[in-house]
Formats: sequence, C-alpha cells, structure tokens
Amino acid sequence: MPRVVVTRGRIIASLVFVVGIVAFLYLGLPKLVGFGASIRRLHEGNGWWLGGAAVLEFLSFCGYVALFRAVFVHRSSRIGWNASYQITMAGLAATRLFAAAGAGGIALTAWALRRSGMERRLVASRMIAFMALLYGVYMGVLVIDGVGLYVGLWPGGGPFAITMVPAFFGLGVIALFLAISLLPRDFDRLMSTQATGTGFIGGIARRLATGPTAAATGVRTAIALMRSGEPGLLGAIVWWGFDIATLWACFHAFGYHPHTGVVVMAYFVGWIGNTLPLPGGIGGVEGGLIGAFTVFGVSVQGAVVAVLAYRAFSFWLPTLPGAVAYFQLRRTVRSWESDGRFPLTAAS
Repeated sequence: MPRVVVTRGRIIASLVFVVGIVAFLYLGLPKLVGFGASIRRLHEGNGWWLGGAAVLEFLSFCGYVALFRAVFVHRSSRIGWNASYQITMAGLAATRLFAAAGAGGIALTAWALRRSGMERRLVASRMIAFMALLYGVYMGVLVIDGVGLYVGLWPGGGPFAITMVPAFFGLGVIALFLAISLLPRDFDRLMSTQATGTGFIGGIARRLATGPTAAATGVRTAIALMRSGEPGLLGAIVWWGFDIATLWACFHAFGYHPHTGVVVMAYFVGWIGNTLPLPGGIGGVEGGLIGAFTVFGVSVQGAVVAVLAYRAFSFWLPTLPGAVAYFQLRRTVRSWESDGRFPLTAAS
C-alpha cells in the first residue's frame, strides 16, 4: 500500500500551490484567450444548466459510494452508509489535495479499512479490484468511443492521434490486466521455489513476484464480482457518466454544444493530466481538457470557460465536505477501536 506522509509543511505547500494555480486559471488564462475577467464571464452562465451540473456531480459521488460498498462491504460489516460516505469523501479529498497521483486517497481508504478490521491481504486485493472495475470503464470507453469517432459511427470525428491512439492504449491495458488474471494463484510461491538458493537475486525475484500475485488476485476478484451480478458495480459507470454529464452541462450553460462523443473522448484524454504530480491535478487536468477539446475543433474560449466551470464542481464540491468527512472518519475509527471488535468487512 502507498504511504503518504501528511505534514504541516506539505499541507501549506499544497494550499499555496492550489491557490496560485487557481488564481492563474480563473483570473489570467481567460484574459489570454480574449475573455476578460473570468469571474464575470462565469457569472454569465445559465443558472439552470449550472444548477443541473451541481446535481449531476452529486450523483457521480453517489455512484462512487455505491461502488465502494459493492466491493468492500459485506452485510455483516460495521461499515454502514455513513462510514462509507466518510471513507469515500475523505479519500477523494486526499486525492485532490496531495500530489501523489491518487495515492493519498488509496492510502487513506486502506487505513480506514484496516482499522475496521479487514485483513491486510484482503484490503490489498479489494483495492486492486476496486481500481480495476473503476478504470476498466475508463479503458473500455476509450476503445468504444475512439473507434466510433474515427470511423464515423457517431458525429464529431477527430484525428487518429486523439481517437485511435487512446483506443489502442485502452485495449492494451485491458488485455494486460486480463493476462495478469491468468497467473497461477501461487505464483509468488512458485517464484520463491525457483529462486531458492540464488542469494540476492533470488530474494529480489521473490519480492517482485508478490506484486503480480496481488494484482492477479485483485483482477480475479473484480471478475468474480461482475459475474455475481452485484448491482452496486454500476456505480463505476455512474461515477464516470455523471461526471462527464457535468462537463457537458457546463458547455451548454455558456451556449456551446459540442457533440456528445467528443465530450466523452476529450474528457478521458484530458484527465490523463491527473497523472502529473500536482495536487488534485490542478493545472494538468484543465490543460489536458482544454487541449483535447481544441484538437477536436471546439472553440478555445468555449473550452476554457466550460472546463473552468466544470472543475469548480469536480474539484471543490468533494474537497470541502471531504475535509469535514476526514475528521468525522477519525471519530468513527476511534469508536471502532474502542469496542475491541474486528469483524471481517468483505467476503474473502
């Protein structure tokens, strides 16, 4: 599991960075593209569409909570809906505030699950299953939408580099994880047997084998969950779908109407900017989204104002209540620890 050390200096540095980038994005960038004061331009958006965007983003978070419960929570678990909300929202806030490519949210979620009584290996396999289900949708849409746009199945078009290249990437990732799932269940033990007596190199081989073994277990868990027909797994589609719908609504709020296929593809390509080591992807995601829409032929001015409005919802809407949820979660964890019971929180 990733370890993310939270210090006062790191918090201050993250906040200073976020404030500085936000000031540039909302005060400087719009002027560069001929919009003048962005705050005034954002106020010109249709209130009904913007209100609808807020509702859509809220529904996206509901999908995230539902997926969390489908993967991690058994009916006999001590993790109820309230604790599920606290864990997911606090994890989202950690993901957005710390420059760790999402590791902050993963580490916080793993910490809460361990405190609830879940065994370490089970936490690891279920975390991998959760991410496989969530990003399996991401990769699947890259393939379907990329091919559809390039061959003209739906309007919008787009060059090979931003349609088929992402589609090939998504297909490759899906194939890789399906191949990993075929590894023997005792792959790490087999590697240990093969490496016996080989000294330093053998020790490294044994340690490296634990990663693929854990990944294979997690992917197989995700496949088993899908075969079970658990309805909560639809939360992965809800999470991405309603977040994309939020962006789509923000375009309409300012009078721009890009094709739905373009919005979907530009969204997933643009969010690759979240992999940059920046708190919450601030700057990277905005730049990625605006650049992707521009390549698809969407007005730069329209992309800037819609993306900035969208990020106001996607970044701040979970971050502020997520910070509150973190302190609530700490109280919940203390109550778990005080009762001295550590039940299993998911089916093995």
